[in-house]
This record gives sequence, C-alpha cells and structure tokens, in this order.
Amino acid sequence: MTRKLWVSGLATLALVAGTLLSGCSNNGENAGSNGGTDRNSGASTDGGPKEAERKDISVMIYDRGRVTPDQGTIEENFWTKWMNENGPANVKYVAIPRFESADKLNVLYASGSAPDLILEYNQKIRNPLYQQKQLLPLDDLIDEYSVEYKQYMEKYPILRKAGTESDGKLYYFGKVNYVTPNRGVLIRKDWLDKLNLSMPKTTEELYNVVKAFAEQDPDDNGKKDTYGIALSGDTVASLQQMFGATSKWAVQNGELAVDWNRSTDYTAFAKRLFDEALIDRDFSTDNGTKAKQDFINGKLGIFGFLNDPVQAQLQLIDPLKKNVPAAELAFLPYPTSPEGTFLPTLRNPVQSPGAISATAKNPDSVMKYVDFLLNESTSNALSYGVEGTHYETAEGCPAIIDTDKAQKEVSYLTGDMRLLTASGGEITKCDMPLMQYKNDERKQEYQDFYDSFIDTYMTFDRAYPELTLSELMPTLPNDLATIESNADKTMKDIWLKAIVGGSKYTVEKALEDARKEWDAAGGKQVEDWYKNWYENDKDKAILADEVIDLAKQTYDDYKTIRSELN
Repeated sequence: MTRKLWVSGLATLALVAGTLLSGCSNNGENAGSNGGTDRNSGASTDGGPKEAERKDISVMIYDRGRVTPDQGTIEENFWTKWMNENGPANVKYVAIPRFESADKLNVLYASGSAPDLILEYNQKIRNPLYQQKQLLPLDDLIDEYSVEYKQYMEKYPILRKAGTESDGKLYYFGKVNYVTPNRGVLIRKDWLDKLNLSMPKTTEELYNVVKAFAEQDPDDNGKKDTYGIALSGDTVASLQQMFGATSKWAVQNGELAVDWNRSTDYTAFAKRLFDEALIDRDFSTDNGTKAKQDFINGKLGIFGFLNDPVQAQLQLIDPLKKNVPAAELAFLPYPTSPEGTFLPTLRNPVQSPGAISATAKNPDSVMKYVDFLLNESTSNALSYGVEGTHYETAEGCPAIIDTDKAQKEVSYLTGDMRLLTASGGEITKCDMPLMQYKNDERKQEYQDFYDSFIDTYMTFDRAYPELTLSELMPTLPNDLATIESNADKTMKDIWLKAIVGGSKYTVEKALEDARKEWDAAGGKQVEDWYKNWYENDKDKAILADEVIDLAKQTYDDYKTIRSELN
C-alpha cells in the first residue's frame, strides 16, 4: 500500500493550536516496502548498509506546551518511548520552545550541547547555522548509510533542489507534500443572515460586515459585546494576506523590490477597525488565544485558522456550537483589496526542516533514525497511533477507530515527530475524510466541510500574495539578514503605532517613518542583494507559479478521487 500526505489527520492538532508555519501536516508513503531496519542489530533487512550497534543520539523536538500531565512530558511520553523501543538508536529528545527556537539553539550551540538532529521549519534559523559551519553535509552520509531517504530522493528530485545550500552541497533532509490551502477564514453565516448581509467580496464590504457584527447585536442579547474580527493570531495573518501584506517583497517592472503600498493599505484598514472599536483593542498582547476563546464563546464573527479544516471543525466549531447551538459557519473567500485578489497560503510542496549538527558523534545513527522515520510502520504509528487500538486498515487505508481516543492519545505530539516522515506529492483516496474517519458517524459531515474548504480556496484565477512561500525564500547573508531583521522589527512597531495612535499618528506619517528607518538601517543593501538574486538566480528557486501549478494538479486529482468515492 502506498500512502500519501495526510491532510486531515488528527496529528495536525498540535500544529493547528500553535501557530504560523507553513504547511505542516503530513503522512507517509510506502517507505517501509523499500527496506526496513532490524532494531537490535541495526542491520538493514534488505541487505543494505549495516550498523554494528545501537548508539546514542539527540533529536530536537518543538515544545508547544501542550503535553498534558496524564501523557507525560515533552521529553518522556508514550511516543518518545515508542520511538526508542522500535527505532534504531537510543534517542534523547531535546525540547525547544516553538517560538523561541533561534535563541534556544544559539545557546545550545554555544555550550556545545546542540541536538544531533535539528528539526526546524524556519530557514532564517537554519541558514545561520550553515553559515557558521554548524551543519554537516549530507551527501556522503546518505550514500554510505541510507536506504530509505536515498530512494525517497530518487523518487522526488525536488528534495535535492530544496535542500542544497549556496556551496552546492546538500545540508537539509526534506519531505514532499501535495499542495492544498494552508489557511482558511471562518465567518458566522447565521450573523450574516440575521443582519441581511451578503458574503463580502471586497475589503470595503468586509469592513461593513465587521462593523455590523460589532455594532448591530448579532447575538441578539441586547448588549454591544461582540467583535467583528480579530487582529491577532492566525486571523490577522489572513487579513494581512488579503492585502498582500505578509511580505514586503514584490516584483515591480521586472525587479524584486519593496512594495510599500501593501503595508500601507493594510495598516489603514486595521487602524479604521481600531479607531471605531470594531475589534478587541488589546489585540497587540494576544497571541490568538483570547481571540479563539471569543470565537468559541460566540463573541467574534470572523476567525482565521491554520492547516486542517477538519481539525478546525473539531476544535473551533464543535465547542462554539456547545455554547451557541444555532451557530452556522461558512468559509470566507479572500475579498478583493486595493492590491488585488489573492490566494491564501498554500502548503509547501517541499519542506526541508532536517539537518545534522557538525558536532554529532554518531551521524550514521542519525541517518538510520531518519530512515526509520520513512518506514511505513513508523509513519502509520506517528500519524494514526497503534494499529488495533487507534486505527485499523480498511480498503487499503488507515482509518481511525475512535476519534476522541486518537485526539487524546495520538495527536498531542506526533505531528512534530513526523516532520521528516515520508510524504507523497500526489493526493489519494486515503487522504479523504471519508476514509480517514471511516468509523466516525460524522465522516460525511467532515468530508463535506473539507470539500467546501477546498472549493473555496483553490481558485486559481487569483494571484499568490508573495513571491513564494516564506520557507522557500532565499536566505540573506548574515550581515544583511541582521539589517533586515532589525529594520523589520522597528517597522513593525511603527505600523502598530499607526494602528493604535489615533489622529496623533497617521498612516502617512508611519509610511514616512518606516521608509526612513529602512534607509537608515541599510535597507538599500538588502534590496540590492534581492534584486541581484532575482535577476540571476530565480530559476534555481521554487517560486509561487511552480507551487500553484502543483496545487492545480492536486485539485484535479482531488476532484477525480471525490467523483470515484461518490
């Protein structure tokens, strides 16, 4: 059986609640049929490379603060024990706070105690490690010790393209994904109906809907206690994306340049919402948690989410309906802004989160661990749990036995353990909620919701709001990266000051100050580097057009599979 990336798998729970990233759920392919590893001897069962003994290695794992006491700790739990009992090495898991990984890794490298295997999505964190010569080139290691990953690269050559650094050597392990939307926006359809409003098609119409949600008592309790939209968490990321303002870089007259209009237009929109008290004015101190509670409590009309729509249904809509049984939700297509009509973030077709520290004492065992992750049995376990307990195989696909049990016992951690599990670039019937939730009486409901998500956001008459996915952007040299990072932080503060500054600090003044800050910080050097890269090296990159082409293929395959399942 060949399994592809699992879009709606329960293992995405840990990722939905936590972030930002880009496109993180996955599933395994039939890596196990390519040759396994005997756990005790380390010998490949298909006659491949051999290892004399089990060795000690350390592996980075994100700490999202979501391992409940009954499940253990981030370093010691059922799944870390399972990996050690079934894998080829003695693994010590090193917890890295999800949104503090740059600082934590710097401390660990400085102290000589960095994990052997780095698993980090953000290339702006990985690349400085390469520039500091903290990473091990992988070509010889793969040739000598790998069976699974070597075959995986042969099947998907894009892995080498994505994992190669500027010196021409391979430094990053990766995985391929089929391409679907990675963001969605929920809107209270019952509120639209009650207030006789249509789905907003432009950002001006969106403003009118937000204003009505905040001022016209949509929950009918006689109080002015609702908000139209949030300016925090994943919701604000989608709102910024509607204006194309999630990246300052855009192609203008054939050159890559800073586009100031997008940030200006978004800031003006957000300032309008703040000035009129249509949003929670404490948004700047909210990481999205309060907005989520407002939505679940029936006090927020529009809410954005990341990753899997079925998990959004389980984690957002189900609790909302417990509080407000009459609530009805729909997906909000990105409305047209002054800067255009855009797609949401698409899932990265190739991610390269894995790297081996140059200080690793047993890199051969790290390579064996990566190969172990590609085995089908490992990928099945980390995606669905224990066969017979959490899932069963039905019609050639893993199917969850008990959704609640799997959510409690499988999903809290395994998503982050699966950053390098084998994935596939093509969608299959096993990726459909009808198959994944085959034993759940709500399976058709999940499938219908997923269908609506796909049909709403895979509309390719729209532009992509960035040059490419953030994970696929080129990485600046260290000195220029520092300039850009410092300038971006200051400019972010400037734009925020404009949103909350009332009449004393206008958007026009913020634009003026942001430009001055950019120039004073050395932004011209950064612009020149990006212009030169775009002119000379863009053909080596994976840009948005290529990602969209892959998304179109996924959508075509998806429609074929859906018609067959019907």
